[in-house]
Amino acid sequence: MDTVELTLDDGIAVLRLNRPERLNAVVPALVDDLLTGLDRAAAEPGTRALVLAGTGRAFCAGHDLKEPAPEGDSRARLERLQEVTRRIRALPQPVLAAVHGYAIGAGAEFALGCDLVLAAEDAVFGFPEAGLGLSVTGAASRLLPLLVGPLKAKELLLLGERIDAATASELGLVNKVLPGGELMSTALAWAGRIAGQPASSTTLAKRALDQGIDGAVQTALELEVSHALLTEHSAALAQSTAEFRARSEQ
Repeated sequence: MDTVELTLDDGIAVLRLNRPERLNAVVPALVDDLLTGLDRAAAEPGTRALVLAGTGRAFCAGHDLKEPAPEGDSRARLERLQEVTRRIRALPQPVLAAVHGYAIGAGAEFALGCDLVLAAEDAVFGFPEAGLGLSVTGAASRLLPLLVGPLKAKELLLLGERIDAATASELGLVNKVLPGGELMSTALAWAGRIAGQPASSTTLAKRALDQGIDGAVQTALELEVSHALLTEHSAALAQSTAEFRARSEQ
């Protein structure tokens, strides 16, 4: 796995997105490695909890708009991306997101899919898809209103404004905000508390809490793919991507 790092210790798996030079922005290889890492962590005997984090200055800055538009079957690629959300929610082990720096677009959606979310004080969340001519794809259309309410979810998606960690906490998007130097130690401490409990009971608790949610999540994922296919080759997306690349080169 070139774009993800996996470590296992005392029942806790730590999976780090590892494209720090691009703020862990999403490319197909990262999606593939992330899915592989999730599978390896879940299959390792004794794994009781998993922490998802990012290396470098950010958790995940969203899709890498500097990369050329991918070729091939768009539906298969989009469903592959959505498989990250499906896989996280299907794991028997609870998954904690430890978010620092940018969690934008797909990065914010990765965090939303986790069972618990801890954020450093410098964390920034945002859903810029509508402004870029894109569609959300990680079940944000279901999970975001569930966490923050329908009106605030529409505000975040339609205006695309970024929010800091304190605001995210007030809205119910994260469980706890911490100084940057305490983020991983607290995430590991929470994961350790979970790992110290009977695995069967934590899995059942996760399943029970998600039982009434995930049916609607699956419906949302399917609808999001349909919307993403409509926007993927639009003139609006081509223009916003060109503008982003021009700014990046200045």
